[in-house]
This record gives sequence, structure tokens and C-alpha cells, in this order.
Amino acid sequence: MIRSVGKKPREAEKKPRKAARKAVARSVQSTQPAAPAPLRFATRCIQAGHSPAVGEPRILPIIQSTTYKYEDIDQVNRVMTLQEFGYKYTRTGNPTVTGFETKINLLEGGAGAVATASGQAATLLAIASIVRAGDHIMAASTLYGGTFTLFNSTLKKFGVNATFFEPDAPAREIEKLFRPETRVLFGETIGNPGLTILDFSKLSRLARQHGVPFIVDNTLATPFLCRPFQLGANIITHSATKYIDGHATSIGGVVIDGGNFDWKNGLFPEFTTPDPTYNGVIYTEKFPQSPFLFKARAQFLRDFGACLNPMNAFLFNLGLETLHLRMPRHGENALALARFLAGHARVAWVNYPGLDPTGKKRIKQFFDHENGSGILTFGMKGGVPAIRRFAQKLKVAALVVHIGDARTGVLHPASSTHAQLDEKAQRAAGITPDLVRVSVGIEDADDLIADFDQALAP
Repeated sequence: MIRSVGKKPREAEKKPRKAARKAVARSVQSTQPAAPAPLRFATRCIQAGHSPAVGEPRILPIIQSTTYKYEDIDQVNRVMTLQEFGYKYTRTGNPTVTGFETKINLLEGGAGAVATASGQAATLLAIASIVRAGDHIMAASTLYGGTFTLFNSTLKKFGVNATFFEPDAPAREIEKLFRPETRVLFGETIGNPGLTILDFSKLSRLARQHGVPFIVDNTLATPFLCRPFQLGANIITHSATKYIDGHATSIGGVVIDGGNFDWKNGLFPEFTTPDPTYNGVIYTEKFPQSPFLFKARAQFLRDFGACLNPMNAFLFNLGLETLHLRMPRHGENALALARFLAGHARVAWVNYPGLDPTGKKRIKQFFDHENGSGILTFGMKGGVPAIRRFAQKLKVAALVVHIGDARTGVLHPASSTHAQLDEKAQRAAGITPDLVRVSVGIEDADDLIADFDQALAP
């Protein structure tokens, strides 16, 4: 079901629900057997992506192989030239990786997915598959530090420039920053670590008006909380290393194609003209349902090699099996800890979407659950010396450069993940010198509160 952009989910779903009830009534009266109901989110988390036959493993197996056997050179030729699907080399595809890709695609409601070696590789795959030298990216300023550096520095070396905008600025101010050569609008569902929730209505409208794909990094929300395709996004990226894995064991990423963008609008000739590296295939003609997906896999994974290994795909698949159980607990614990910190004498301020009025409003408008995910930030009185003492005194939580783990971790972004930015750029990303980021785990909330209480004590 496609949700109307700009309407609250409950309002937008009234008519479809009425229609669904009428359809059920008709099916009861019909002599024909009713079609099976779509599997709900929790069931998809556990069972999607792998359908074993009789006698085959019920659990998605690890196919730890780089190569695949063929007996006919003509068939190998068809596979290599994109005339027929088949595994040829694990760099561009592997059965275990396919199982993970299929599951996350079904959870997000897309047309297909490509897994990568890391979340950073997923972002690069999405961008590199679209832009070329001379093109321009529009990106929210409240981005993860690695993404900011990729856009602001590394891509610039290849002739691709980026402009960073305040995502809560009025639409008319953001629109002034678009250029004739703009080819992408990029943002994060929940900014890291600024925790700004995207105004999907405003940004998806701007992307449509300028004929560019709207790419959304959905890492911190996950498909459990938010389905960006229903809100106007065209491509979704994830660092699967975070909540998808959930246990800090594996690194990887994934790009999901919504199959809902017109690549033939005249701005993207590489999709509509022959690719000489594949015997002149034209992606919009050969793969009309998902030209982006096939181009990304055929070109990017082939040439850059940033593929996901089968073992990590297996572990990500296991992580997804409990996503629907972990995400509610992450949010509940984060809200409890945020409320505790908000009343603490040694805390200057607290930022959590479940407490902030604007964040709460957007959660109700754009999320499937009233849950602000598991990340919060707070400012400590006493500055960096106080933060240093606090981090050293923690016993349950730990100082780590990671988020989305089942275990609680803290970090000082200004001196770590965003240390490469000057103070002006840090503040544009929502980072102040006193900011502490907390990735709240799924431990007992009372134990976390007690740990923070003792660590904050003078």
C-alpha cells in the first residue's frame, strides 16, 4: 500500500482499510478461495528471503564459495552479458547474500536490493550509480560524519560537488540551492547524531519538482519504524552494521531500489544509452522495472568490488529475525534514559525525538510506531573534562565508536566521528563541544539509569 505523502498514516490509511474490509466481505461470499493475506512485518523478519524445498535447510545456509559451475559456454555468455540471471562470481552475487537482500527488500517494500561491504560503500554505490563528473548533490547538513566527508571532500576529487542544507529550513530556501546539474537529493531519516527527523513531505516534493531521485539513509529508523518508499523516497540505504546486525559482529551495507523513479526524464543518459561494457545494454529498456538496481550491481560491484561476504550476510539475516523485538526495547530504554537525564543536575540539555515536540510530531506523521529509535544525545556541564571523567566511570555502558548494538555505548562525536569538521560544520551537523551521543541498548533500563547516575556524580 502506498501512503499519501504529507498525510498522517492513520488518516491516509482510512480509505484503503475500508476498501480492504469490502474486499474481505466479497471473498467470503465468493466460491473462489481467497488469496493468502500478505505476511506481517514480524513474520517477514523471520521467514522472508529463503523458501527451502523438502529436505533442504530451513535456515538460510552459508554458501561460502566464490565460484559457480556451468556446463555450457553459451549459458555463461548469457549470464556475463546480462541476458540471463545466474551467479558467476561472488563479487556480483551469492546465494546467501541474495537471501539477505531479498529479506531487507521485502521489509522496506522495494523492487530489489544490492548488498555491499559497508554502509559507506552502500552510500557510494547509490551515488556513483547516478552521478558523473560535473554533477551536483543536494544533501542535508545533519549527516553522519563519514557521509559528509565523502560528499564534501572525496567526491569533489572526481568532479562531483555537494551543497549542504539545513533540513528544517523552509522549502523556498532549500529550493534556491538546486542547480541545473543537481542529480540527487540525500538525507537521513534520523540524522546522526543531530537526531533531526526528515520532513519527508517537503523533501520528496522538492525532489519530484526537480526530477531527481530522493535517497534516504534509513539506518537509525530501520524499516520497523519507517518505510521511506511510502513517503516519497526513491532509493534507501542502510549501514547494516547497526540495527540490522544488532550485535556488533559484522560490517556491511545495503541499497534498496524503490522502482518508482523515472530514469528516462532526460537527466540521466547513462540509464537510457547503451553501456559499452555490456554489449550495449540499455538499462531502462532491458530492466524497465528497476534499471537503477541492475546498473548498480552490474557496474559498481563489478568495477569497485565492494561486495558483502556470505558470512556477514548470514549474520545480518539472523539479526533481521529479531529486529521487530529489539527496536521497541531500544526505543523504550532510550526514552526512559532521556527522561532521567533531562532531570539531572549535571546535564545541560537532552535531545531525543521522543521528547522533542517537533520530533514527536514527525514520529506520528511519518513513522509506523510511536518510537524514536535508540539514539539520544545530551550536553554535559563542565565540558570535555567532565565528559572524559564520565566516560571513564561507566560500568554497564562503554565508550565505543559504534551505534545500533544490543549493548549501550557512548561517544563524544566532536573529538571522534566528526573531528575532521571545523566547529562551524560540526554545529551545522547538530554537534556541540559538550555533546555526548548514547546508543541505548536493550539491557534493563534501571541498570542503565543507575550506571549513568553514578558516572555523572562528581
